Amino acid sequence: MSTTKRVIALGFFDGVHRGHGALLRAVNAAADRLEARPCAFTFDRSPTAVITGQPVPLLSSVEDRIWLMRRYYGIQEVIVASFDGMQKMDWQDFITEYLIKQLGVVHVVAGHDFHFGYMGKGNPERLKAKCTELGLGCDIIGRVEQDGITISSTYIRTLIAQGEMERATEFLGHPHTLTNRVAHGKRIGGSTLGFPTVNLQVPQGVIVPAFGVYATRVWFDGQCRCAVTNVGVRPTVQDNDTRVTVEGFILDFDGDLYGHEIRMEFFRHLRPEQKFPSMQALSDEIRRNAQQTRDYFRTLP
Repeated sequence: MSTTKRVIALGFFDGVHRGHGALLRAVNAAADRLEARPCAFTFDRSPTAVITGQPVPLLSSVEDRIWLMRRYYGIQEVIVASFDGMQKMDWQDFITEYLIKQLGVVHVVAGHDFHFGYMGKGNPERLKAKCTELGLGCDIIGRVEQDGITISSTYIRTLIAQGEMERATEFLGHPHTLTNRVAHGKRIGGSTLGFPTVNLQVPQGVIVPAFGVYATRVWFDGQCRCAVTNVGVRPTVQDNDTRVTVEGFILDFDGDLYGHEIRMEFFRHLRPEQKFPSMQALSDEIRRNAQQTRDYFRTLP
């Protein structure tokens, strides 16, 4: 049995959008009041994908979900549970045996559509009633809207798939984020195009933004740099293997980041991916995109 008092937000939190933020802010308020640790609970994989048997491209990996909740909402601890195990647990046992006995939870926060336990029999009404019976605090957070649209991971996925990064940022409350370690690429950035590059693989199961060129920021080793980032198959490059890559051309930086962890934030779609008649034409266009990126970030508050 845990000796740590926890206030916990329950959900999947894909993308950690502004709707999720309402839960996480409620957790912080309750944790301050109860002198407890602000926590969140998430699953290792998409409940919707498991239940429907259909793949659901995620907005964020588990690692990014954890980072976003800590970075933007001050959540101290994120508990990642196996969905397979939780799916088989009786909904009442989830509350009494897992939340209370194992985690020491003293207050629970959940969304209006949260379901849990065997066959999804646990719902907000049952959660609220059981918590009241056990003397446990419980907040159920209603839907959150932006421009008359309910903020949801499903809607934001559509925006990302269409390259609408600025509108996605409005609904997320932060830029779309992708984190991974830099992999070896074709090494054409520095040698052929005159820009140092970082090549990231999109983590398995995470959504690929619309193919094209973006104004991005990259974070690494405590630094933040602007970058022009191409998402796609690089049709101008000879012998491209048609693999989807995320290739960032870092501005005002010279160094080798192979093997380093890079966090990339997507701000604006600059143009679709296209095939150029020569590498020189591609280099000239990237320089133009670099200037667009500099101009864009100068206008940000």
